[in-house]
Amino acid sequence: MLVVMEHGATDAQIARVAEVIREMGYQARPMPGAQRTTVGLVGNDGRVDGSQLEALDGVAEVIHVSKPYKQVSREWKPDDTLVTIAPGVTFGGPTIPIIAGPCSVESEEQIVLAARQVRDAGGAALRGGAFKPRSSPYSFQGLGREGLALLALARRETGLPIVTEALDEDGAHRVAEVADCIQIGARNMQNYSLLRTIGRLGKPVLLKRGMAATTTDLLMSAEYLLAEGNTQVILCERGIRSFDPATRNLFDLTAIPLVQKLSHLPMVADPSHGTGLRDKVIPMGRAAIAAGADGLLVEMHPNPEKAMSDGGQSLFPDQFARLVRETRAIAEAIGRSLAAPPGTAPSARG
Repeated sequence: MLVVMEHGATDAQIARVAEVIREMGYQARPMPGAQRTTVGLVGNDGRVDGSQLEALDGVAEVIHVSKPYKQVSREWKPDDTLVTIAPGVTFGGPTIPIIAGPCSVESEEQIVLAARQVRDAGGAALRGGAFKPRSSPYSFQGLGREGLALLALARRETGLPIVTEALDEDGAHRVAEVADCIQIGARNMQNYSLLRTIGRLGKPVLLKRGMAATTTDLLMSAEYLLAEGNTQVILCERGIRSFDPATRNLFDLTAIPLVQKLSHLPMVADPSHGTGLRDKVIPMGRAAIAAGADGLLVEMHPNPEKAMSDGGQSLFPDQFARLVRETRAIAEAIGRSLAAPPGTAPSARG
């Protein structure tokens, strides 16, 4: 439920609405807007009688949100949410950040070199897995805490913010100490206890769509994060399981404008996992930007042929530089621009 305040409603009137909501046994979420303030009522499992709220001074109307995902929906918040993970690196606005780096952190030399290559090509953030959820228990599982320390080193060397995955509730706290943005992978999209834990950490979150999840499933998972008070959530399309074995996944580009119509949260795309094929990453990255994606998440390795995981879908550094150049042209054609690496001038990009 949303309580829409009148234009010019006073702070005291807004505070009184929030007080009454709490007296009714719910949480109150005031949300100042460009034109007026709304106050969200959180925790209503059933339909709440809004007449008590409508009678309060300064209240314009009470709206019942029809979507099952309340706080995620545009009914709840019509304006786009902007998620900033570092100065100048904001998702959901006119600039489009590209996050890139290796699937896994393998060594100090590898991750620092990769970070420099990402920055020099025009990438705005570094990705890299310290904890890896692998289909096989015998595959490389990541360096763990050592990998987190190496990511922190790469950030000091390059200034790039870090996006890395948390696999479980205990690890989430360790990841939060280092990451600028915590990734929740496709396999954990519906791990509700993990979602609740990460939602309480106060860090930006990148939530990937599960491989068999509908767009509604994705938005309901995001609702868990917002229900814990975290509005800094980025959604990610990374492909869904298909009957066609020609590509690793079916990269669902339609989900980008669809989700953006339903939700105020920014939506990025991962063409690396979406295709699983190196030579398809650039064309699908271009297509995602043309479709309106608010960012890209791309795997790039200094030497993909020697990568310990996902080498076949990782770009070579020169290919990543090409991706940045080509997506920049597309972004400008649709009235947007690529975000520059932190600490660099826009003219220095790529």
